[in-house]
Amino acid sequence: MEAHFNGGARRCERVPTADHYQPTLYIRSDDGKIIVDQSIEMGTPVIYVSMNYRVTGFGFLPGKEVKEEGVGNLGLHDQREALRWTQKYICAFGGDPGKVTIWGESAGAISVALHMVANEGNTGGLFRAGFMQSGSPIPVGDIASTKGQSYYDALVAETGCRGSTDTLDCLRTVPYKKLKAEIHKSRGPNWALDLTLVPRTDGVLFADNPQRLVQQGKVANIPFVTGDCDDEGTVFALSHLNITVESEFKDFIKTMFLPGVSDSEVNRIADLYPSDIAAGSPYDTGAFNALTPQYKRLASLIGDGIFQAPRRFFIQHQSGKQNTWSFLSKRLKYTPFLGSFHSSDNAYAPGEIQDYLIRFVVNLDPNGNESTFQWPKYVTDSPRSLTLLNGSTPLAITQDCFRKGAISYLTEVVLENPV
Repeated sequence: MEAHFNGGARRCERVPTADHYQPTLYIRSDDGKIIVDQSIEMGTPVIYVSMNYRVTGFGFLPGKEVKEEGVGNLGLHDQREALRWTQKYICAFGGDPGKVTIWGESAGAISVALHMVANEGNTGGLFRAGFMQSGSPIPVGDIASTKGQSYYDALVAETGCRGSTDTLDCLRTVPYKKLKAEIHKSRGPNWALDLTLVPRTDGVLFADNPQRLVQQGKVANIPFVTGDCDDEGTVFALSHLNITVESEFKDFIKTMFLPGVSDSEVNRIADLYPSDIAAGSPYDTGAFNALTPQYKRLASLIGDGIFQAPRRFFIQHQSGKQNTWSFLSKRLKYTPFLGSFHSSDNAYAPGEIQDYLIRFVVNLDPNGNESTFQWPKYVTDSPRSLTLLNGSTPLAITQDCFRKGAISYLTEVVLENPV
């Protein structure tokens, strides 16, 4: 089939029985040629759509002024608009608007998860499935929280808008280069773990903390795949090599990682994430990779808090309600100090993950015929994950129960103290 634009905007007509209309993969920003070439070789071609969206203070500025005007989470609204564009025009490229899968890694994966809980789980027919690599619904507070408001007020002051009767309107008049410089300056040296400029409860897309929405069952009823790398926290822990003793580790928890938690909660977390170097991340590397006495401990806490705990919370709530699959990448474990670091699952593209991804986009199931390694659905009573390994046995099925007590407690604390 050959598709053309007809000179003006037109809406796609749904063709649910037309096999030659191809499924659409959407949300990633890297080179789609790898995915498309692989899909053609597999005999199940897909169409790849990518887009840009506003980030940091341009896309996720907090503050009561932002909330009152209803302009929070603009980065997610950008994505939503791109999904609407895809619905309107994808048939002109040979695609079916009824077969869109949204896929992302890191912030992109968090975006996928948040679109699943936005508007109380109503997709608006914009997508039919989600694929998340290192990102899940995050436990964030209100856009007008004390932390968010403090950031907004500081930005207003630094840009000379403090005396304005309408500070938000004043910010819109600040020259782009100056505004960008002030946004980045305000983030500080520990921006990687500063969760100020992130999607937040805004009263428009989200009526509550996204994890509370999951608890309330306000999640899109669509198939999804979600997974993480084994050592998600190592890259982020590199910014905190100045933390070398127990007291500094606890101070990090209370002042940066989980502001507002009690001393007893800090002590419990410290017990669950001990200073034993062999227990830290990169996992399974014994006494090696300890850049400081607290580095592997920090990496373990950060990786679980931001990635593993939200993933397990999400998929355990949804398994049994919809088709779900989980994975864990332990590839590149030999990387010095980093192990199977954040985004390392992309380092061996196209690889197995891409094959599973393409099959999922086409059939809403990552598995192929009986000759392929079979990936079981996630079941909370017996939670199993596809695990990617180095060596002669590259794939295995393992139980998703590592650090069960620690991760459960982290989830409990964060739900009561959203960032």
